[in-house]
Amino acid sequence: MSTHSNSKIEWPLWEIFVRSKQGLDHKHVGSLHAADAAMAIENARDVYTRRMEGISIWAVESKNIHASNPDEAGSLYDPANDKAYRHPTFYDLPNEVEYM
Repeated sequence: MSTHSNSKIEWPLWEIFVRSKQGLDHKHVGSLHAADAAMAIENARDVYTRRMEGISIWAVESKNIHASNPDEAGSLYDPANDKAYRHPTFYDLPNEVEYM
């Protein structure tokens, strides 16, 4: 008969973002459970940067991320549509400007 308790400590969930050597920004690569931020970064290094491709890791506790609801995208983005200056067609680009 086991004397161990069945209570399980649930570590918080962390979202992991990695910046590659070639990249200018961090990309979301996955999630993991960890006791704290230092452990999350250490575990993320082992799990998500095995081939040494990352130069920076961000760990953000999932509960601190707030996102818009995709079902409400219309009402969220519609107000921007009435501002013509936000659309690229409002500007005249010189012929010298390429790849815009």
